[in-house]
Amino acid sequence: MAMGFSSVPLLRRYPIYSPALPYFFSLRPNRRVNIAASLSTAEESTSSSLIQPTPSRTRWKPMCLYFTQGKCTKMDDPMHNDTFNHNCSLELMQNTAGLKNVRQQELEYFLVLDLEGKVEILEFPVLLFDAKTMDVVDLFHRFVRPIKMHEERINQYIEGKYGKLGVDRVWHDTAIPFAEVIEQFEVWLSERQLWRNELGGCLNNAAFVTCGNWDLKTKVPQQCTVAGMKLPPYFMEWINLKDVFLNFYKRRAPGMLSMMRELRIPLSGSHHLGIDDSSNIARVIHRMLIDGALLQITARRDPRSPEKVEFLFKNRIV
Repeated sequence: MAMGFSSVPLLRRYPIYSPALPYFFSLRPNRRVNIAASLSTAEESTSSSLIQPTPSRTRWKPMCLYFTQGKCTKMDDPMHNDTFNHNCSLELMQNTAGLKNVRQQELEYFLVLDLEGKVEILEFPVLLFDAKTMDVVDLFHRFVRPIKMHEERINQYIEGKYGKLGVDRVWHDTAIPFAEVIEQFEVWLSERQLWRNELGGCLNNAAFVTCGNWDLKTKVPQQCTVAGMKLPPYFMEWINLKDVFLNFYKRRAPGMLSMMRELRIPLSGSHHLGIDDSSNIARVIHRMLIDGALLQITARRDPRSPEKVEFLFKNRIV
């Protein structure tokens, strides 16, 4: 990747929550509960069966958002390194006694995706989660510059979205159009042998994991239309973690925050910063795998009519 920004100030990031200890409590599946899935903000009560919290290996630090895009020039700066994280691993200590419920997954990797941006996509973060090690082993992260908005509107949009998180400067420094993001993403996938266009364009032993259907059912196709490009074939199916959560624990969790509350995992980083939300979703996945969940495809497009989506779980969040 091209390196740039020879003089980059320290990122101004003010996480909403930045706990040093990600606590894990036991929430076992309750097979006797029959829940009708529907979108609701009401929360179900959590299990009373708890285990002791498991500490992280190191204190929590916000991720350097230049590093996530291959553009950090301060890797040799001790103060910078003490302030910001340059490691994509979840760095969670595991109690081996608690791994007895872990199941072998059908896929080797999960691509944890959590888009940001309502008008156009503003952030495209993907964490590569290894199903065997149950940890994040790599990442792809790009800020995305809208192409149908004038500059003044973009500045207002970014100030309202990222200014309050203190990352508007890095967005302006690094954002590129969506078509370029996808081009770079495909190179990233190919280098990791997760995708080859000449083999039909499907992912190789991997699947996207999202918190809901909106990211891949709605937003990516919309953005492809805006960008004047076809929907890439690797976006044809995905795992909606909310549906897996519902069917495994038999508990309703209509969003990331509610899943984390059910599992007693405190929020880490800044909510609605895509790279932090993806990391929090990965922590939920880590916990669900420890509890014995099997992550399977929940939604698939019709190859002949990609606008049609088949939902594969009978019980799901709608």
